[in-house]
Amino acid sequence: MFVTSLFSQLVQIDSMNDQLRPQGFTPTQASKPLWFQNVKIFRILAIVFMLFIGVIIWFLFTADAIRFESNAPDTVVEVTGGIVIPSGPSFLMRPGTYRYHATAPKFKNRTEEFVVTGDGNHTYKIDLQPKPGIITLESEPPGATVHLEGTSIGVTPLVHNIEAGEANLEFTKPRYQTKKHTEVIEGLELEQTIAVKLEPDWADVWIETTPNGARVSIDGAPTRFRTPGPIEVLSGEHRITIDSPGYKPWVDIVFIRAGEHMELDAIQLEPYEATLNVNSDPPGASITVNDQYVGVAPIQVYVSANEPQVVKAILAGFEESKQTISIESEGERTARFNLEPRIGDLIVTTEPEEVEIWIDGELHGRSNATLRLREFEQEVILKKTGFADYKTSITPRKGIPHELKVRLLTTEEARMEALKRVRATIDGHQLVLLQPTTIRMGASRREPGRRANEVFRTTNLTRLFYLSRHEVTNAQFKLFASAHDSGEFQGVTLDRDQQPVSNVSWREAAQYCNWLSEREGFEPFYIISPAIEVKVNRDSLGYRLPTEAEWSWAARTIADSTAVLHFPWGDELPPPNRHGNYADLAAQHIIGRIIFDYNDNQIVASNVGLFSANSRGLFDMGGNVAEWTHDYYHIPANNSSVPELGPATGEYRVIRGSSWKHGTITDLRLTYRDYGDEGRDDVGFRIARYAE
Repeated sequence: MFVTSLFSQLVQIDSMNDQLRPQGFTPTQASKPLWFQNVKIFRILAIVFMLFIGVIIWFLFTADAIRFESNAPDTVVEVTGGIVIPSGPSFLMRPGTYRYHATAPKFKNRTEEFVVTGDGNHTYKIDLQPKPGIITLESEPPGATVHLEGTSIGVTPLVHNIEAGEANLEFTKPRYQTKKHTEVIEGLELEQTIAVKLEPDWADVWIETTPNGARVSIDGAPTRFRTPGPIEVLSGEHRITIDSPGYKPWVDIVFIRAGEHMELDAIQLEPYEATLNVNSDPPGASITVNDQYVGVAPIQVYVSANEPQVVKAILAGFEESKQTISIESEGERTARFNLEPRIGDLIVTTEPEEVEIWIDGELHGRSNATLRLREFEQEVILKKTGFADYKTSITPRKGIPHELKVRLLTTEEARMEALKRVRATIDGHQLVLLQPTTIRMGASRREPGRRANEVFRTTNLTRLFYLSRHEVTNAQFKLFASAHDSGEFQGVTLDRDQQPVSNVSWREAAQYCNWLSEREGFEPFYIISPAIEVKVNRDSLGYRLPTEAEWSWAARTIADSTAVLHFPWGDELPPPNRHGNYADLAAQHIIGRIIFDYNDNQIVASNVGLFSANSRGLFDMGGNVAEWTHDYYHIPANNSSVPELGPATGEYRVIRGSSWKHGTITDLRLTYRDYGDEGRDDVGFRIARYAE
C-alpha cells in the first residue's frame, strides 16, 4: 500500500514537470496612438469638404441668377429641368432649358419653357391671365338668347364664365328688338350680374271695319286678331288683309315702327253678290276663279253677279279642267269637275333581278317591269333582302317613257359609300375616313429617350372615325373666336391665317368642336358647364378631339403593313431634310436644342400641309404643333387595357406629337407623351368624329 501511494506521488510529480516546461516568448506589439488614427480620418473629411466647397463655388460662378416678376399677387413659381437653387427672390441656374410653372389665386396657371444662356442675370416677366368672371345674365322678359362675341351661349336667365376684359353681348328674342350690350368683365372669379330690358318689336294697330269682327291676315298668314283690334304687327313693311264671310277682302300695305301705335281709317267692306260652290273628283284639286287662286275643292267662294267666271281645277297627275259660269245676283251655283288622269310609263330594270318596287308606300310588283303611273312626282323605293334600299323621286310624263336602271348595293357597300361622301366640313376641314384596329401604345424601357409615362398599354378601337387632314388653322379658329391671337415667339408671328392655331386651352378646343357640330346639325359631343368638369355624349356623331389611341394609330401605323413607326419618318435619326417642321438649323438662334444637320427652312410654325402627308393622308402628325387629344392624362399599369375614350376623370389632358420647338430623341419619337390644360405657343389641335 505504501508502494502504491509512492507510485501515485511520482506520477503526479512527473505530470507537474510536464506543465513546467519552458515555452516560446513573443513580445507584445506596441499599438499606434489613437490621435494618429483620428488624423487620417480628419484628412479624408477635409478633402471631401474642400471638394464640396469647390463644387459650390464653381456652381455659383457659372450660374445665372434668374428672377421672375409676375403681374399677379402671391404668385408661386416652380422651376424644373435641372439643378435649381432658390436664392431669395431669385433662382440660381446653369445654362440650359428649363420650365417654370406659375400659379396665383384667381389667375390661370402658366407653364412655359425658357432658356438660360449663361450670359448674365435675367428677369423673366410672367403675365398671368385672370380666371373668367362668373356672370349672371338676366333679361326682362326672360327667355332671350345671349350671344357672346357672335356665339350663342344660352338662354336667360343663365350663369356663364366670361373671360376678363370687354365683352360684347347681344340679347335676341322673337318679337323683341335686339339688345346689344358691352360690359367690362373684371374676371378673377368675381360674380357680376348683367340685366337688360328688351323693347317690343311691334306696334298696336286699330282698324274700324263694317261689319266689325273681320279677320286679319298679315303677309298672307292668318292671325288670331279681329277688328277693330288692337292688332299686334311687327316693325317693318307688311301687307294687311281684312276679310269677312260674304265680303270682298280689303288689302293695303302699311309701314310699322316699333312702339308707335297707329289707327287706320275706317273701312266699309264690299259684299259679294253671288255664291259659287266647287267640287272635284278626286277631291283636293286647286281652284282658280278668273286666274286667281281661291283654295282647294270642295270650296265655297263669293263672286260678282251676272259676270262670266272662268273656273279651273288643277290636280297633279290629272288633266286640267275649265268651266265658265255666270250667276245671277244673290244666286248660288255649283261647278263639278270629273278629272281625267294623265298616265306615263315607268320602265324599271335592276341588278340583281326580282327587286320589289314600292311607289309612295305601296308595292307595285317586281323588276324588270313597265309600270303605268299618274303624271305627278312620286317616291320610288327598290327593295331586296341583303341589299340596301334605293330611293328616288320620279315624275312620269304622258307619251314619254321614263327608264330607271339601278344596280343595288350590298348593305356593306352602301354603308361605306354613304360614309365616303362626307369629306369636308362647312369651314373646309378635309376629313379622312379611318377604319382602325387594336393599337399597342408605349415603348420598351430599353428604347433611347423613353420616358416613364410611356408604358405598354393596349386599346381596342372598334368604331370608324374621321380625322382632319390638317391641324386647325388660325383662320378656321377665328370664325369661332374672332378676337383670338396665337401670338408670336421671339418676334416671329404665329398668327398667320394658314398657320396652325396655338395658345388655345384644351377647353377652348373642345368648345370649338361643339360650335362646329352645331353649325353642321350634329348633337355636340362635349357637355360643357362652367361649374363642373367636361362630360361627353358617347352617342354623338359631333366633332371632338381625337382620342390618344386614335392619334397613335393614325400616326404610327402604316397602310397595308403590320409595322409601326418609331419616328414620323422611320426608325433612325436624323430625319431626311424637309420631312417636317422640327427644331432645325433655321431656328438655332431662338431655340436651345435642335436637330443638327437638319434643315426644314421654318423658324416657327409653318403653314399647315407644307410637308408631305403620311401613309394615311394626314399632314403634320410629327412637327409643326403638338396636338391636344381627348384623353385625361394618367399613367396606367404596364401591359394594361385602356378604354377607347381613356380615363373618365383627371386633372390634365394628354398632348401628343412633337412640335417646331422639339429637337431631341425624347420628344421626336411618336410615343412621346406630354400633358397640360392651358394653351401653349407650340400646341394646337385637329378635329375628329365618329363615322357612325
